[in-house]
Amino acid sequence: MTQQDLQHIAQAFSIKGEVAEVKPLGNGLINTTYKVVTTGDTPDYVLQHINTAIFPDVDMLMDNIVKVTSHIRGKLEAAGTADIDRKVLEFVPCKDGKYYYVYDQKYWRVMAFIPDTVSKSGVTPESSYIVGETFGDFQAKLADIPAQLGETIKDFHNIEFRLQQLKEAIAADKMGRLAATRDIADEIEKRAESMTRSERLYREGQLPKRICHCDTKVDNILFDKEDNVLCVIDLDTVMPSFIFSDFGDFLRSAANTQPEDSPEYDKIAFRMDIFKAFTQGYLKTASAFLQPIEVENLPYAATLFPYMQLVRFYADYLNGDTYYKIQYPEHNLVRSRNQLTLLQRAEECIPEMEAFIKEQLG
Repeated sequence: MTQQDLQHIAQAFSIKGEVAEVKPLGNGLINTTYKVVTTGDTPDYVLQHINTAIFPDVDMLMDNIVKVTSHIRGKLEAAGTADIDRKVLEFVPCKDGKYYYVYDQKYWRVMAFIPDTVSKSGVTPESSYIVGETFGDFQAKLADIPAQLGETIKDFHNIEFRLQQLKEAIAADKMGRLAATRDIADEIEKRAESMTRSERLYREGQLPKRICHCDTKVDNILFDKEDNVLCVIDLDTVMPSFIFSDFGDFLRSAANTQPEDSPEYDKIAFRMDIFKAFTQGYLKTASAFLQPIEVENLPYAATLFPYMQLVRFYADYLNGDTYYKIQYPEHNLVRSRNQLTLLQRAEECIPEMEAFIKEQLG
């Protein structure tokens, strides 16, 4: 993509000022991102190529994002919040009113660039508390959104769907890998009924779906230079889900003492210090809107996501490693055993999790 092409795309949006330069920004894994530098005192912008292999329905994607950011902006305005433009993302429409532009069969979008920000990574109890507090607040602000949102990735965190995929992989056994790994299949099967609790409760009308971020991590929070939280970013996965998505998926990676593909299973533990810090922050901001059934199932959420990732890694291993990138032939098998071990360690911590939540709620 030439500089001339990039400037043409940027100028298709209703931006202020003239474009001086478009240059690469960050190192996102999903979308290719650029900074649009304008002349003079006018704002700069972020230009992003949308990965339609992952998000094929761009109309739905951008409709979701605009509804969410507009609702949050309204909440901030009603609260008299200062410096709102730094505390919620602002997407810029094209001159035809759409929030994306198609050029050379690629989809693009533009948002206002927020200057003087800091991104963070890494997991500590302190950062986990901030993540819990921030994403609890994000859910709280969206708990009363009147708009309907679509699923940008269908069945993304639907455990019944993931188990059906595994069932098909077991039946096909394309690579002849089932016999040697039958113990994993057995461990998954014996938990299948208890782990599909969320979908059953939803069908019975007992468990609501909320608007969730579905990619909860400190990397998806912008901070100012004084370490104050500004806003949540990377909104592509924002969609209806159980609150367990934001709660359990964070803990799956953050509370594991080892990387998810470590073969050192004996070193895997579930970090209760991370669980406690994250949960304390989350309940501080989310407890006002959560129903009792959601709160009482938070320990279930902490086990659901290692279980779901185990199901996905193992199905991919049986299918011949067609989805997750691998570095060696047994990579997905190692990942599967890693997640199974994490699941078992998390299950051992459930009584302590339940006691801590009860203590937090007084």
